Amino acid sequence: MLIKNARIVTRDEEFTGVVRVTDGRIDEVAPGTTSAAQAEDWEGDYLLPGLVELHTDNIEKHLAPRPGVLWNHEAAILVHDQQVACAGITTVFDALGIGSRPDVGVRGREIQTKCAQSIENFARRGLLRADHFLHLRCEVATADVVEIFDSLSSHPLLRLASVMDHTPGQRQWHDPVQWRRYQERHGKWTDERARTALEELAEDQRRYAHAHRRDIVERCRSLGMSLASHDDTLVEHVEEAARDGIVLAEFPTTLVAAQASRRLNIATIMGAPNVVRGGSHSGNVSALELAQAGLLDILSSDYVPSSLLIAAFDLVRKADWTLPRAIATVSSAPARAAGLDDRGAIAPGLRADLVRVASADGLPVPRATYRAGLRVG
Repeated sequence: MLIKNARIVTRDEEFTGVVRVTDGRIDEVAPGTTSAAQAEDWEGDYLLPGLVELHTDNIEKHLAPRPGVLWNHEAAILVHDQQVACAGITTVFDALGIGSRPDVGVRGREIQTKCAQSIENFARRGLLRADHFLHLRCEVATADVVEIFDSLSSHPLLRLASVMDHTPGQRQWHDPVQWRRYQERHGKWTDERARTALEELAEDQRRYAHAHRRDIVERCRSLGMSLASHDDTLVEHVEEAARDGIVLAEFPTTLVAAQASRRLNIATIMGAPNVVRGGSHSGNVSALELAQAGLLDILSSDYVPSSLLIAAFDLVRKADWTLPRAIATVSSAPARAAGLDDRGAIAPGLRADLVRVASADGLPVPRATYRAGLRVG
């Protein structure tokens, strides 16, 4: 494939030029043009590296398209895959939440295990558009999280785990009122139901959280697998993460936690929806505030695949970043953090994961997605 008249965004600069792809790899990147008849004219559209997504629970939206409805998990995975590819994402870490609770919904043990098995099956058969890996989101304040982790620890696509504690009063839900409001998004609770739930979750937190976090950390260390923290709020949380060898801080909830992560060389991931919306849906620190303070390293689409590309361009408009710096948060930085050194940038020798992007009055519009030189979206 030979592409001309493309607005190429590399790690360091953007320019109009030519990209040649040979055998699924980028063979040449050069400013200027070519007179070769076979060159495909991109008409000034952006040529970006394929986006790398480290944490998305987008599958869950397709598993439960309406409250009380559990959809076919294989169909949900395939629709999720199509959606991420058409959003310009060529490498995706599917975040499966493990650790059972009474009202488990789509995060129950059986459905998450089936999803892990089906993702492997589809990938092996070449039925997925994006390159998929697994990210186990380990809810440490649950009775069976370590057992489920062990059952999935040999999964061939497992590359990342994170330790999290969503107990009301902790981290993301440090304000139990915010937690209750979120739980009531599909219907009001009685005060008695809320009080009972809070008491049960607090008891589980006391019984399991500390020991299970330690067990997951030890297992990841023995497997040589990267580990992330989740929703760090206090400096003490970040210092604990550093002691545990954690390399990624997902969605810190406060400025002081993000500052501590930078000081301790832990990369900070923030949600792209936070950037697009201009703030956190749960009342935590703004991702734009962290970007403006130089504390943002990686973006994750979290629950909206299309937000990843939009947020990168928003960093240029709203945080005064250069486009190469902004695109790095959704390509080279997450690829490097995941140990994927064969992708994430427009450079000779790397895999030809490319996205053609037009601009509609400042809104980036993905027009075509290529994985290893083949169009997938």
